[in-house]
Amino acid sequence: MTHQHIYLCPGQGAQAVGMGQSWRDESPAAASIFANADEIVELDGGTRLSALCFQGPTELLNRTDVSQPALFTCGIACHAAMQERGGRIPLAAALGLSLGEYTALQIAGAFSFSEGLRLVCTRGRLMQKAADASKGGMVALIGADESQANEVCASAAKGQVLVTANFNATGQIVLSGHAEACDRAVTLAGTMGLRATRLSVAGAFHSPLMASAAEGMARALEHVDLCPLTAPVWSNVTGEQHAANDSHTLKSLLVEQIVKPVRWDKCCLSMLAWRTTQGNGAETSLHELAPGSVLRGLMRRIDRTAEVITHDTIEEHNRAKV
Repeated sequence: MTHQHIYLCPGQGAQAVGMGQSWRDESPAAASIFANADEIVELDGGTRLSALCFQGPTELLNRTDVSQPALFTCGIACHAAMQERGGRIPLAAALGLSLGEYTALQIAGAFSFSEGLRLVCTRGRLMQKAADASKGGMVALIGADESQANEVCASAAKGQVLVTANFNATGQIVLSGHAEACDRAVTLAGTMGLRATRLSVAGAFHSPLMASAAEGMARALEHVDLCPLTAPVWSNVTGEQHAANDSHTLKSLLVEQIVKPVRWDKCCLSMLAWRTTQGNGAETSLHELAPGSVLRGLMRRIDRTAEVITHDTIEEHNRAKV
């Protein structure tokens, strides 16, 4: 059987100055993706998206309306370069964390790079606007299970929004809500013997405080024709595979993803189970697209036996001999 790749696509928080530059420098396919992005993405002052990826500054790259198109572009450029250099290794499946779900869907043929990038730009702008308006934040709980996380939310909310937002891995759950509720959650978690840390994010993502962004995204998706998926992709909302030919449900889940928890641990476990039941576990390998290695770290907490090869730079890719 032909060897196949399963791609893991990073989400917001993985961005870093210099992302994608080695791929752009060494791969015509990656260079073409970045050039296309520079034509599509409109930034203040006429700044090119590629320049922000390669040179920063960090504070601008970290803006939600910038980091989302930057991450999407970097992931697709990395994938294009890998295909260019590796002889187009067949796609087995793809999954992505939050924003990364759009990267996974593009790889699986749901939309073109240009169409996906325009959607991601809209998503980033809408979420940035909602974040600016809501004064929210996020808190990482380490060592908590879902029932403990729900207990923290119920006790610390005090009439404000505070919900579970990301189930990243065993013992790693992120809460999201109003800033004051997040502060109370940090204090309460300490009394429960849990470690809690405020995250440096722009707002309360994957919570009801993003409702206006979800409404805007629903309107944007109305005008997009999605193609049937050519390989399995997992929904962050359900943790299960998207139906390959149900564009209506896929659009609904992408809207829900903005206000509902990301079930990354469930996505990964479902993917690993699918990999085994397909009978081709030995012929598929897991590859994390650029930038970073966040998803490899999470996978180690989800299933230590699942090896993830990262491709943050072309040098790292070459060392992996892929």
